[in-house]
Amino acid sequence: MIDINDKSRCCGCSACVQKCPKQCITMTEDNEGFLYPKVNKEQCVNCGICEHVCIEHHPYEEHYPLKAYASKNNDYEIRTKSSSGGVFSLLAEAVLEQGGVVFGVRFDDNWECVHDCIDRKEGLPQFRGSKYIQSRIGNSYIQTEKLLKDGRLVLFSGTSCQIAALNRFLNKDYENLITVEVTCHGVPSTKVWRENLKYWKRIAQRETNSVSPSPNLSISERSTSIKSKDMKIESISFRDKRTGWEKYSFALTLAEASDDGKKNTVSLSHIHEEDPFMRLFIYDVILRPSCYHCPAKSGRTKSDFTLADFWHINKVIPDFNDDKGITLVYLNSEKAISFYDKLNCEEREISIDDATKRKTAWFLNQRKVNPFRSIYFVLYSYCRFDSLANFVTNYKYVKLLLRIKNKCRRWKKK
Repeated sequence: MIDINDKSRCCGCSACVQKCPKQCITMTEDNEGFLYPKVNKEQCVNCGICEHVCIEHHPYEEHYPLKAYASKNNDYEIRTKSSSGGVFSLLAEAVLEQGGVVFGVRFDDNWECVHDCIDRKEGLPQFRGSKYIQSRIGNSYIQTEKLLKDGRLVLFSGTSCQIAALNRFLNKDYENLITVEVTCHGVPSTKVWRENLKYWKRIAQRETNSVSPSPNLSISERSTSIKSKDMKIESISFRDKRTGWEKYSFALTLAEASDDGKKNTVSLSHIHEEDPFMRLFIYDVILRPSCYHCPAKSGRTKSDFTLADFWHINKVIPDFNDDKGITLVYLNSEKAISFYDKLNCEEREISIDDATKRKTAWFLNQRKVNPFRSIYFVLYSYCRFDSLANFVTNYKYVKLLLRIKNKCRRWKKK
């Protein structure tokens, strides 16, 4: 029986929920905004299947890639709308052209993330772009297994833990399955994400055409001031490239219906280094406890492909970088090598050493817990969102707290 005594030992992959023969496990949200399995002990028969598929209990061994490439999609428009080089779209299109099914992550009506599947190219845009929230996996593993048994070609994309969980759930290799692991910094709290959306709506209501409450806030495409509390979010991009790939922005567009029947809209954005939510995410303040020692990094997923941002490309092949996005593609299986060779993309093969020299998120099993993490989750419901975020991610305060903690340790030793 799955029993979560230590939350750092559960990545929320939901494999146990979908594999349970009695369907007596549900995912429930805790006070920090993360989902954990909860067992109905009256219905549980202690069969142990839930523990068998748990990647925390049964992690895969580390596995290095067979090949590595710097790649970019030849379609400029698709690459612009993708987080890095647009290679996921190429993989997905190739599968869809063969009558296959693609699983990916999209926003739901509340602008939270869910896993979903498509079998037409028209649905592909909703899967493009990074989404820095853990997706609700639903019954995607069950759907995938059924499609595979029916002989359909399936591409399943997800974070490292989700790919490892799918493979544990299936417990066998399928020739008609292609798995695409998207490298992951960690997953932030959904509750904090909801607070972030409230923060942006307040900004939209306060804004005028000429005054910004934040010196680093970019405002565009405003038709008039938005005053209604019933405004709707129309689009969100965690990785808007209008300011460049390396200096990307968090951007969203809000709208409301005006009295004359027209639509008032406002587009707002922050450079990622200045955006409160992105700072909390990048500084490891609001990550899921298990993300600080991920059980699925360093190739412990059995994925065919691994996709990452090639942030250190200027150290390897600077002439290939045009600041529009480059994907670092790891080919982890012979199946991946065969499939990748058929893609129409601009590429440069690189050595595994060059690909891994900066120890990307693909390798970082251990992230350091921000010293302000516990304080943040006590205060975030009571403080102004941007002020608290800026305080806990200000390096001088973090450095001061670390010095105090180190001195306390030394005093204890004495």
